Amino acid sequence: MALSELYQKSRSGPFILAGPCVIESREIVLRAATTLAAIADRLGLPLVFKSSFDKANRTSVTSFRGPGMQEGVRLLSEVKAETGLPIVTDIHHPEQAPLVAEVADVLQIPAFLCRQTDLLVAAAKTGKIVNVKKGQFLAPWDMENVVNKLRASGNENIWLTERGVTYGYNNLVVDMRSIPEMRKFDVPVVFDATHSVQLPGGLGKASGGQREYIPVLASAAVAAGANGVFMECHPDPDNAKCDGPNSLPLDAVEALLTRLKALWELNNG
Repeated sequence: MALSELYQKSRSGPFILAGPCVIESREIVLRAATTLAAIADRLGLPLVFKSSFDKANRTSVTSFRGPGMQEGVRLLSEVKAETGLPIVTDIHHPEQAPLVAEVADVLQIPAFLCRQTDLLVAAAKTGKIVNVKKGQFLAPWDMENVVNKLRASGNENIWLTERGVTYGYNNLVVDMRSIPEMRKFDVPVVFDATHSVQLPGGLGKASGGQREYIPVLASAAVAAGANGVFMECHPDPDNAKCDGPNSLPLDAVEALLTRLKALWELNNG
């Protein structure tokens, strides 16, 4: 799918970003990607495969971060060739943007870095879609400044993602008003259904999560007008190396997407 087609589809209809939190192995990412590609084909939903080559903001210094950029981009290139799916992955430094953009269709800016001007400008200048996760510390209307930074850098291919706001210690809460608020900037808005149920640092040296609430929040977000849904999924979340407690089991993805598709159709019926 051409980049322009992907962006236009994201503006006019539902789309999904999904995959394992981090690249653990070639076997896991290919298994997840081929499964997701088949589901997307059956349901007729555009799907972008997501997995990170480096999780730079893990809770503990001993936590698994991923294979690094060089090996990670190679594996994502293999996923793209095998499945035909577009790719989204995180970048953390401006110098990573042009290298990752050689494979990725969408460059994702992590929530903690959403105001980093140099990073935003570097991502924008690749011409790829830039998906910025709203910081847990920002109001939705604050994201207009982020949008303006990207547009001033010559890029109109922008997505914004809601992923919850810090609420007390080790907890997040989602204000669904943020979805229509951010849509006022004339960009597609994504709801991150899995990080929104995360309990940051809730396990001491790792984050916890309440994956049982993923379908509830995802459904509410679609009803509130979300253009797309982001979800991390894994063949065996209880043994995942990153964000397992807030990841959706791979075998539960199709049922949830079927439900969300029906809600999207109801909204636009």
